[in-house]
This record gives sequence, structure tokens and C-alpha cells, in this order.
Amino acid sequence: MSNIYKWGRNESTMWPPHGPVYTWGAVFGSAVLCGLLMWLCFHFRLTPLQRYYLPYYLRTEMAGAIRPTGKYQLLYVLDARGKPRPALDNDVEPGKTVLPGGKPIPLELSPLALSQGVRTLYRERARTYRNQALHAYLARWVYGGHSPILLFSRPIEATLGLLAIGLCFTAGWDVARRRRLRYGRRLRGPEMLEPKAFTERFQSHGLGLAVNKKGTVVRLPALAENKHLAMIGDTGSGKSTAIRQILLEVKARGDNAIVYDSSAGFLQQFFDEKRGDIVLNPIDTRCPYWSPVDEVEDMAEAETMAASLFPENDINQFFIDAPRKIFAYLCTFGPSPAQLVAWMSNPSVIEKKVQGTEMQELIDAFAPAQRSGVLSALGMVANAFRYLPPVEKTTSKWTARAWERERKGWIFITSFPSYLQPLRPLISVWFDWLVMRLLNEPEPHHHPTWLVIDELADLHKLPVLHTALTQSRKWGNPIVLGFQNPAQIEAHYGKEASAMLSQPSSKMYFRVTDPPSAKWISEAIGEVEIERLKESRYDGTRRGRSFSLDRQIEPLVMASEIEGLPDLHGYLKYENCVTRFRLPKVELPKVAEKIFKRDLRDVVRPIVREKPPERKARRAGKEQQEALSFDTTTM
Repeated sequence: MSNIYKWGRNESTMWPPHGPVYTWGAVFGSAVLCGLLMWLCFHFRLTPLQRYYLPYYLRTEMAGAIRPTGKYQLLYVLDARGKPRPALDNDVEPGKTVLPGGKPIPLELSPLALSQGVRTLYRERARTYRNQALHAYLARWVYGGHSPILLFSRPIEATLGLLAIGLCFTAGWDVARRRRLRYGRRLRGPEMLEPKAFTERFQSHGLGLAVNKKGTVVRLPALAENKHLAMIGDTGSGKSTAIRQILLEVKARGDNAIVYDSSAGFLQQFFDEKRGDIVLNPIDTRCPYWSPVDEVEDMAEAETMAASLFPENDINQFFIDAPRKIFAYLCTFGPSPAQLVAWMSNPSVIEKKVQGTEMQELIDAFAPAQRSGVLSALGMVANAFRYLPPVEKTTSKWTARAWERERKGWIFITSFPSYLQPLRPLISVWFDWLVMRLLNEPEPHHHPTWLVIDELADLHKLPVLHTALTQSRKWGNPIVLGFQNPAQIEAHYGKEASAMLSQPSSKMYFRVTDPPSAKWISEAIGEVEIERLKESRYDGTRRGRSFSLDRQIEPLVMASEIEGLPDLHGYLKYENCVTRFRLPKVELPKVAEKIFKRDLRDVVRPIVREKPPERKARRAGKEQQEALSFDTTTM
């Protein structure tokens, strides 16, 4: 871990050689090892006489192919009858025999030889022998028919085996080192790691994602979970697949989850009624009864809810604050959702409710433009509340306040493209209210709650989300955000977008084909300072090469690489480490229906389409009328 927090660049302490240093090192080390093993074999495996004659044995073998004869001095002994004979292994042992007028012999007569009457060990004068004949004699009577190579076969075989194993590693190291010299060595900046090395670098035991080959898991540190995770990528690039893996681990841990599911795909795969899961979608019959009045206790909380229903935008701030104040004031009367819709849709009722208060001037009839803007904003929110199911058409009642006390079951907030526009205020207020409740200190028996938002841009601006990203960490409630590009967040959150994008400590980047967004991701991953060994070649009358160290700063991942990523491929960054990954497809069984659609005929008026015969008769009547008018004009 100390290497992670090392400051400064990794400077070169010496000139980097460009040869295969690891391979040559393995060869040199093997040679040293082979010499050591042969020395041990020479001293502990060979007999004293074999050690003495070894130089002659090697010389006669090598010189025999060049010269037929050579001068040698063999060892002789005098037996009990005084006759000389060549010394054998049983005649000598390590010791020292001093000869008059010559070098001492590093051998002496053995007790066995002495017991047999041998009295003298001496070295003959230099004589000429035939090399091949002497080599054959030594091989038979001294070395037992073993050749010099066979005498040291075990050290040689062991050395060659270790060298072969070493070359399997050193060849790869040299190739990698050569690649670093050619393409650059990182001095400072973000570091690209393999998924396994990424996990080992942080000794991670937190959230894990199965990547690349089966069994490979890249994990984040446990402390990184509460610092949130952001996923950025185009539609179909892999965000939903990554979220699916996250939800699988959340389920395995027994934690809770609040999931915004724009297509109800996660609902189909993770909904569990026995766990106490809730579906918040007024179009679905499984949606419980919910009233905004049941969520608020006073005017202050009502104004907080109004901030979610009437988000900030580029229009005059008056037309945001005025509807908020009127809505919060109407909630203090305790109306049901149906009554609230009726009041907000009727200007005369609103005038009557606010009469005598400071809000009366907000919808003054003498300021028609001002009045129209405030009432139209209230009407749009009333249209969303119109979809809320009445209490008699639901089987249960739900509030974020009650759920926060128990925190039991998952919450799926679903939507569909055809109903997203009218329901967006409801979805946003549910999310804001749940997030606000999660900012309260949890009880000891509460499990962590994961807030998962796929396609964040589908929702209105969530005023509480920025606060949640900065404060929910201390209560152990991770947030997972998915969106297509930073421009979406900037459009919704304006100046707060930069701070929100910087809060998640872990980020997953998928394919983004928008060039400015791809460049933003490349800059977010970071730049790295590279040191390369630059080689120059000269051709002509004098040939040669020169080397120099070149340093450059370049992006770790180019914007064009982000734009060209295949589906399910991406980059994960935490702190100053980055890893490439490829997500496998996750096929989960369908455990619930996507939607049980509620009858909305009492809410919205259906479109009446003419039947084909009626349409045909109407067209014929129109043509007849046009012909009659033509005749009248020509007369």
C-alpha cells in the first residue's frame, strides 16, 4: 500500500539498457548455479583419485581429436614386492604426500593399501602417452566408464531445467520491458492495471463485478462503496448490465435498494413481494395509495416537497417560487390527492384559499401575465397528481416516512416512455423524499440502502441529490448514478453539475460517441507523464545508432478510444488507478411482470377514432360538398 501514496515521479536512476537484461541475467545466474553445483559434485561425489585425474581426463578427450600424443604424469605405488603399478581408488585417500624435488601430491596411501603391503606413493616423470589410449584407460579403471559429461549430468540437467523455467518468465519480462522502453514508462499520473492487479493493489473486499474471463472479479475497496459510483455511457453500452450485477450483490448481502427503473427491466428480475417490495408507478395496479399530504408535517416540509415538484429552470425565478408557496399552503388544509387536483385546476378555488394571505398578490387579476404563469405551473403539477390511484382502488397505503422507520423491502420506481412526461413530477418528488429520509441517522437494525438511478436525465432536477452525494456517505447508503454524458447533468443542474460529477469516487466509463463528452472522459481519467527510450539510426558511409530519453505528457486513454469502445467494454477508475474490463452478459430469469396496467379511463379521456365506414362516408360527403360549391361558383 505504501507504493500507492508515493509522491513525485519515478525517476530513472541509471541509463536503461535496451538489451534482454532479464534473459541474460537468467543465463548468467544459471551459469553461476551450474558452477556451484559442479563444484559440489566435484568435492562430494567424485573419489579422491577421480578429482586428481579430472584435468587429465578432460585434456585427453579434447586433445585426442587434435594431437595423437601428449606428456602426462601418472600416479604409481610400489607393492609389497617392490614392483610399481598404477594407483587405484582403493590405494589412496585425501591427504598429503611429500616428494623430494617435486610438488606434493594431495593424496596419501589408504589404510587398506597399507594393510596390503603398499609402502610408496609417487608421481612418475613426464612421459609421452597416446591421448586416446590414456583416455580409455582412465575411463575404464578410474571413472568406471562414465564420460566427463555423465559425471556432471545431474548439475547440468538441474541447471538446464531451472534455466528453461526461468526463460519462461524472463522472456515475457524482457518483451514487456522492451515495450515499455519503446512505448513509454510511466513516471507519474494514473496507472493502467489489469483487473486482478487492480483488486490486489487496494486489497479490496467491497463491491465486485465479474469481468473478462469467467471467474475474474474486479473489486472496489469496502470504503469506496459509501463514496458512490457513477456510470457514464451511451444507451446500450453496458450501464444496465453493470447495475444488474450490482443489484445481484446487494440482494446477496441482504441490503435494501431504491431503484429507478426506466423500462421496468430490473423489476422483472428482482421484484420479490415476500421481501416487502413496493412498485411506485400510478399506472401499475401494484402501486399503493400515496398522498403528498401524508408525507408532510408542517409548512416547511411542504415547501421542501414543492421544490421537487417545481424544479429550477431558466425562466423567471418568480414563476418557480410563487407556485411553490401556493402548493405548500394548499397542503396545510390536508386535502386528498383528488381534492388537491380539483383545487389546483380551479383558479377561483385557489383565490378563495389564499385570500387574506401574502400569496393573494401572486395571482392578482390585475396582473394577467403573472397570474397566468403561476396558475399554469400549478396546473401542470395537478395533471401529474391526477394519475395517483384513489384509496378505494389500492390494497395498501405507503409513505416514505413509514418506510424510513422500518426500511424493509426494495422500492422500484418505474416509468415508460409514453407516460414519462406527465409522471415526471411524481417520480422526482418520490426520489427526493426517499433520499431526504435516508439522510436521517439509521437505527442499529437498519441495513444499508443502495440508491440506484439509471438514466438520471429522465428525472426532473432533484434538489436533495446534491446533498445526498455529500452527506449520505456517513450513514452508509451508497448511490449509483447512470447517465449518458456530462452535458445531460449540466443541463439539469447547471453550476452544481461539476460538484455532483466530482463526488462519486469510483467511475465507470463506457462508450460515448459525442466528441466533447468523450474528451471530458479522457480528461477525467487523466494524463500520464511517459519516459521513452528514443532510438536514432544513421545510414550512409557510417552506420550506427544513438539513444536518448524522451519525456512526454499524454492522455492515458484517448477520446477516440472512448468513442470506439464495443458494447459492454469500459474503464473503471478509483483514485489514481484505472483498469479495462469487459462485462459478460447477465441473463436472469423473469420473476415478475413488467406492469399490470391500471384502468385510466376515469383519469384521462381516451382518443376516439372513427371506424373505417364512418370515415369513408365522411370523405364522400366532403367531396360532394366541394363539387357543389364548384358548380355554384361557375354559374
